[in-house]
Amino acid sequence: MEPSVTPQAAIRGEIPPAINDRWQGCVSVIVPVYNEAANLDALLRAIHASPVKKEIIIVDDGSTDGTREKLRALPPFDDVTIVFHEKNCGKGAAIRTALAYARGEYVLIQDSDLEYDPRDYPALLQPLEELGANVVYGVRPDRPERGLRFFLGAKLLTYLTNLLYGAGIHDEATCYKVVRRSLLGRMRLECHRFEFCPEVTAKLCRMGEKIAEVPISYNPRSAVEGKKIRHSDGWLAIWTLIRFRFLPLSQWVHSESDKPQVPFPVSFSQLSSEKSRSA
Repeated sequence: MEPSVTPQAAIRGEIPPAINDRWQGCVSVIVPVYNEAANLDALLRAIHASPVKKEIIIVDDGSTDGTREKLRALPPFDDVTIVFHEKNCGKGAAIRTALAYARGEYVLIQDSDLEYDPRDYPALLQPLEELGANVVYGVRPDRPERGLRFFLGAKLLTYLTNLLYGAGIHDEATCYKVVRRSLLGRMRLECHRFEFCPEVTAKLCRMGEKIAEVPISYNPRSAVEGKKIRHSDGWLAIWTLIRFRFLPLSQWVHSESDKPQVPFPVSFSQLSSEKSRSA
């Protein structure tokens, strides 16, 4: 019989060897979802088709367009966990909730709007598996195809990151960030909305991590098509980068005695069959 393990123990890396073997080399694909009923089926097909060892953790963040009904209707999968927030809390909040359920060796963030292609997963994981990297960012094409405002905003955030932290990266605001889960588990995250990206980037740099990069494909969409990031999120990202440059590490690095909890109220959860057996 498989040993029992809780999500909180998993995020701290306290996994018995029999279970740890299952999750070694596995990537936990975290999918924050909010009002994406039109894209959900295609997205899940694309993620399932990616030829990497993975689990999928979907957190619906208070959708009202039928996304929840679609998720409830999905048949159980061995590698899919579904969680519903009681109300809309933001992308960063959804990621933080998902981390409490993740067990893979790596964590990858996947937006639900089909701007990013899961066929890039093998390239994103290669530096972690073959070169010993701890963090990999996917770099989007250096073209203003996402709209000049978003393009220049991303450029500014990258410039500010390199100025404040000496990171030497080319795309701070990319969604495709892959990080060893054990490393994320050491961070006390505060984000609620899109400031997840600058918060994690800032903290990785403060922890002395070198961010590896690989080129990825990108199919941008507009606000009319459902893009949710706004001007105010850009200002918050700038403040986040500045704030964490000077905030003492002791205020956001987990101590050994910290016990992570699911940080936001959850109204429904459907664990993968493997997690159900070991819960």
